[in-house]
Parts: sequence; C-alpha cells; structure tokens
Amino acid sequence: MSVRPPQSFRQSEQDRNGFNVLEYELMSERAESLGRHGLKVEAALAALRTWTAYHESGEDHERLLNEASDAVWAFFIQREICGLRNNRDAIQRYGIPNEVIARLGAIRK
Repeated sequence: MSVRPPQSFRQSEQDRNGFNVLEYELMSERAESLGRHGLKVEAALAALRTWTAYHESGEDHERLLNEASDAVWAFFIQREICGLRNNRDAIQRYGIPNEVIARLGAIRK
C-alpha cells in the first residue's frame, strides 16, 4: 500500500514550471498601464507640437510643456516599475524634446 502526501504539502504543477497566475496578472497590469501612459505621452507631445507662437500665448506653451513633462515623468516611472531602466530608447521613439526632458520631476508652485 502506498501513501500519498496531502495536497497542501505537494508542489503544484504551476509552481514547478514557473507559471504563477498572480505574477502573470501583475505583469499584464503593468504592461497595460505602460501602454496607457505611452498614449498619454503621445497625446501631450502632439499637442505641444501643434502649438504655434503666432496664434497662442506663451502661457499656453508653458501649460503644454508642463503637461508633456508630467506625462513623460509618469511614463518613465511606469517603465521603471516594469523593469525598463534605460529611457534613451523611449526618448528617441517618442521624439521627446529637450525642453520637456529639462522639466522632468520639477515641482511647480
């Protein structure tokens, strides 16, 4: 007669092959959030690019710069949460201007 150990002591098949449902869900949420932040960056940068000095005030340009820098800052934080530490590729891919990068993390009063 053989004795089978209780289910609570036995490793599950999921643990042995490295597949963890909770970790999978967390990775999915991180990726989804990164995508949403990327869309916000694209929208903020598009609004900044459409600004024209002849038709809009300098205050509008400052507001657009602040919105773009906030969106890029949040995007970079989300990238770090996902384990992506180097932001050079994102700066090139999205064409983030230097004036936006210079404002990253700045606290406005």
